[in-house]
Amino acid sequence: MSTRAFITGVSGTELTAAEREFIRAERPWGFILFKRNVAAPAQVAALVAELRAVANAPDAPVLIDQEGGRVQRLGPPHWPVYPPGAVFATLYDTDSALGLTAAHLSARLIAADLADLGITVDCLPLADVPVPGADAVIGNRAYGTEPGKVAAIARAVTEGLEQGGVLPVLKHIPGHGRATADTHFKLPTVDTPRDELERTDFAPFKSLADLPMAMTAHVVFSAVDPAHPATTSATMIADVIRGAIGFQGLLMSDDVSMNALSGNIAERTRAIFAAGCDVALHCNGNIEEMRDVAGQTPELSGRALERAKAALAARKPPQPLDRAAAHAELDALIARANTASA
Repeated sequence: MSTRAFITGVSGTELTAAEREFIRAERPWGFILFKRNVAAPAQVAALVAELRAVANAPDAPVLIDQEGGRVQRLGPPHWPVYPPGAVFATLYDTDSALGLTAAHLSARLIAADLADLGITVDCLPLADVPVPGADAVIGNRAYGTEPGKVAAIARAVTEGLEQGGVLPVLKHIPGHGRATADTHFKLPTVDTPRDELERTDFAPFKSLADLPMAMTAHVVFSAVDPAHPATTSATMIADVIRGAIGFQGLLMSDDVSMNALSGNIAERTRAIFAAGCDVALHCNGNIEEMRDVAGQTPELSGRALERAKAALAARKPPQPLDRAAAHAELDALIARANTASA
């Protein structure tokens, strides 16, 4: 059965009648979960199963933002607290091998948690390179401030997720690290020259261009397109994301409902597809906005469909894991990182 080129959130821990009707009628390609959708393991697993059943799509991707640190939709008392990316960066500076091991372990354990629930995609890793003076929205989520280190840690995270049977989403392409505003609320403009961007911000993404999926940044890069954020810029997508960076996987927008984008929800959605994104992402579970997104979303077809199929086909069976031993090793490495940063 054909699907529409969008990923949708839902409003709560169970589907409403209106949401069931919407999913059946509009056939989203995938779904994304947030804290409002999470109460307990059995409930989350049931919600995930129902999303796929209502969509009549047993392989529909179900996404979540489970990074660790302050961006973690699953948490206590049912799930562990995982470290933010900055912990891996600190450990990497002490011993690069240990930093990569910790990043891999954390992602592998996160993948195990997600696989238990039927969640197949994690919006991770970040390849953003923050700079002094940037907004704190990235902050300690980042894997450091040096592009090579960021790329190395992001690769370790990617491999940890993949070994656990979970697909990664590279974000926020082509880079959110210089943004001086939180794109949930305002559109930031980066005026850095392109040659410097290619040496810094774009470089980790180029190293990770083989990943199956990526999420755009709602950030204007005035050296390339002074009028539009990357998400709605045909120039940024063709020249930078597909061109200079070389990413050829499935490109999804960041959340349509974030206020960095201008216009109403329908206008934003049209702009996302006109620019060259493959899939639109809508997160807040507002049924009226969901309908506006669906009304402007095409069938998933052509090159976008090929990329979507290739992304899902990249998912691997999970490898065996001794969770207790892995948690113990990760805890020891986190303690070492905390000692190094003290």
